[in-house]
Amino acid sequence: MKTEIIKKNISKAARLIKSGKITAVPTETVYGLACSAMDAGAVARVYALKGRPPEKPLSLLVPGPEALEKYCMDIPKAAYTLAEKFWPGPLTIVLKSSGVVPDVVTAGGDTVGLRCPKHDLTLKLLAEISLPLAAPSANLSGQKPPATAGEVLEYFGGKIDGVIDGGRCEAGAESTIIDLSRSPYRILREGALSSDEIIRAVTGAMNIIGLTGGSGTGKTTALKVSESLGALAIDCDDVYHELLESNQDMVFEISSQFKGVVTDGVLRRKDLGQIVFRGREALERLNSVTHKYIRAEVDKRLSCYAMEGGETAAVAAIALIESGRAEKCSTVVGITASPEVRLLRITERESLLREYARMRIDAQKTDEFFRENCDFIIENNGSIGEFRDKCGKLFEELMNNG
Repeated sequence: MKTEIIKKNISKAARLIKSGKITAVPTETVYGLACSAMDAGAVARVYALKGRPPEKPLSLLVPGPEALEKYCMDIPKAAYTLAEKFWPGPLTIVLKSSGVVPDVVTAGGDTVGLRCPKHDLTLKLLAEISLPLAAPSANLSGQKPPATAGEVLEYFGGKIDGVIDGGRCEAGAESTIIDLSRSPYRILREGALSSDEIIRAVTGAMNIIGLTGGSGTGKTTALKVSESLGALAIDCDDVYHELLESNQDMVFEISSQFKGVVTDGVLRRKDLGQIVFRGREALERLNSVTHKYIRAEVDKRLSCYAMEGGETAAVAAIALIESGRAEKCSTVVGITASPEVRLLRITERESLLREYARMRIDAQKTDEFFRENCDFIIENNGSIGEFRDKCGKLFEELMNNG
């Protein structure tokens, strides 16, 4: 058999594929040994040529995100997010198979991997044949994947029908594979695309409702309402208190900025409060220390939740806007209440002197600040039942539209 080298005549390659032949194709990572994924006989020959174990499934090369619904089912939002961001590109997405492709492709399993290659010639081929390609790397199993048509011929010259010569592949590494068929999501192989990039994309696509407002406005109550509706609830004030117990680096930085407020590694919160609530400069110095630690912990929790298949979260913080966290939120909801109502709530909840509670309120942003910087405002001057109803109605709308 003579292996035909194809440079521009993609229609010729399409005819070979449609007639059950095997043709190597270029991608941005490595060359693939391609055949029609709908032709069980051709797929079996690919397995035999590579010496690939039959229990190892093959992924599909597809023209774009529209293929997800053709070959898969139970598709999570994360699949569309990743396809839109990284396709064409070196990412294989594993999903539940709809049963359309032959069992030989999936090795009898219930999942199938899809990838849209970033190479003009192969994308042109996929558009012309209107079929998915089964295309594992064009090397003998266990050998180095080929980055050029010449390297393909070293493996399979005279054994396959054609090779599309698309030049040297850019990455020289195989695609990254992520399994979205079940939660938590798993990165099965890290290749040309880093796992950090994938996790950031999945997390960034979450519907994150930011809740902000001063002390005593009702952020905790609002957060609990969001949690009852199915959102992951993160209270940054709780995160701060947890970090005071677990993160000695943060405590050390606070003690360096504010002498005498830490004894034997334990922060005396009221002593610190007496300092930072007397002036904005001191409060800003504290925030410059704590925000970076809180931000890192919140990011970690959001990423873990996103990789578990979570799609909606609510994050509550007094300094949500100033810390930059609001920029990562889909929507920011400000909660306001009159100073007297807030004063009463704080003193009853925390058994604080009115002078100390007033000092805390005065050190925080005004209602006008929240009205100017938030997407929605909920006023909380009435009963707790009325406030919960307001929160429930708004959050349901935001979660359904997210």
